[in-house]
Amino acid sequence: MQSGYTCQSCLRSLVASSGAKSVARHVRTNPIYSSTSRRHYTQINGKAKAIATQQRRTAATAESLNQRVTRSGPGDLKTAAPFDVVESPERVLLQPNNLFHSFSNSPAPAIRKRAAFMKSHAYCPHPDHRQTRIVTSPHDPEARKTTKSVHPPAHVNFECPDCGLPVYCSERHWMDDYEHHAEICDTLRQANEDEHDLHSGRFFPEFEYPGPQIEEILPNMTNWDTYLYTREYNAINEDRSMRQATRLLTYPMTIASVIHELSPYNIRAGGRLTTEGLKSLSALRYSLHPPRSGSGMDVKGLRPTPPAVRIFILGARAESSIPRPVWVQLEYLFHRCPLHLIFIGPESMTNRDDEYPLPERTARNPFGGIVEDRISNYMKITTFVEYYHTMHKANYFQPFDPYFDCFVLFHPGLGHPASAHEWEETLPQLLETKVPIICTGYTDWDMQRDKKWVEEKMAGEVDLLMEAGENRFRSLRWDLNDLDPGDLSSGNWGVWAFRGKRYETTMRDGVISV
Repeated sequence: MQSGYTCQSCLRSLVASSGAKSVARHVRTNPIYSSTSRRHYTQINGKAKAIATQQRRTAATAESLNQRVTRSGPGDLKTAAPFDVVESPERVLLQPNNLFHSFSNSPAPAIRKRAAFMKSHAYCPHPDHRQTRIVTSPHDPEARKTTKSVHPPAHVNFECPDCGLPVYCSERHWMDDYEHHAEICDTLRQANEDEHDLHSGRFFPEFEYPGPQIEEILPNMTNWDTYLYTREYNAINEDRSMRQATRLLTYPMTIASVIHELSPYNIRAGGRLTTEGLKSLSALRYSLHPPRSGSGMDVKGLRPTPPAVRIFILGARAESSIPRPVWVQLEYLFHRCPLHLIFIGPESMTNRDDEYPLPERTARNPFGGIVEDRISNYMKITTFVEYYHTMHKANYFQPFDPYFDCFVLFHPGLGHPASAHEWEETLPQLLETKVPIICTGYTDWDMQRDKKWVEEKMAGEVDLLMEAGENRFRSLRWDLNDLDPGDLSSGNWGVWAFRGKRYETTMRDGVISV
């Protein structure tokens, strides 16, 4: 796999998911280290010329290392000191010990834009200000405010010197409320440095992914460390690199950790899997891990192949724009089983018009699906910019099979007041399919709120497959909320699963009972 493409794509996805509104920066290796084509000479004179050419190139390389020449303007050349970092408006190079900068004074223009956005939209969390919105969570910073507060709402303008983020309207309010801010100040500083690391211009070896393994080598899916080791990823020795790598891998690995036969979740005490969950996931795993059929390349080796396992990802947002080599890691965990990822949602193609223009809706493609069928030998991705309930009414995906279908909802906000109405029509349709539905949440409160909303809306019609709890393959990186810098979240922090209730019929005294 080409490391340049992988790093560049992953970096662009991380910058986009963090909320930065800028053109993604390209990570390139230094041209002086690029390999040149080798010429083969069959005559002695040709070999002598090749040796002389190589010597001249070596001398030129050594000279370019000791003296780098950059262009500062039209027709203006200047010489930089040996091994100095040359800064340009297109690429800012930051060393690992120089990643902390306040957002307003950041060397990266994209981060300075974020600081300006925060200062014009985020409000000061000091309890002296009046509330700016209805409180829906006890963890909401607005819960500390009351309607009897003296001061009107004010935008953040003062940047904490310890974390570098605009968090209060003034230094006086920051000092007065420092005890409360100190609880998250260290985490905010870590998020600040992670953001600058993405714009540092360094090479990202953590975005190089391994290829397929032989089936006899089993992955250990106990946690991130055991998985990365058994899948033979490049060694990640720094916590920051680990956080950057897991921010992307959390999406395919969250799915794999639930549906794989070596899943860390089980029905033993503390395993979180319920009896109904074991039934549903066992049916899915039967198709994901087919037995060897003795197929071969000749006529005698022809065998019927089962259909692809469909994984529907509803309400797709950032996960639909993740570089495809990241999603291919999901395929490598399931040998001899084709996978079909289907992203559905009105925001599934946001900021990707240049990459894949939306096709016209025709009779053969009524919902304008974008098909990527050259991802790998066993993976296909289709994206629909449409609501799922509209496609369900048209019977576009029917019939559903518990052995070949699964739904995934990444941070759906089922119980959030701003998005609950969008799921009221979709939820009954999902339960009708009787296939597993995997949900994640940013925080424990977010996840419990979604679970409570589902149980209240569909009381008695839901079977819990996996109890809500922390996701073993959650993102280790903390993300900032530009509308509220004090609101930290972790991608796919928690995971749980459910499906439509199944009824078993039995015969008793010649009468069918449910």
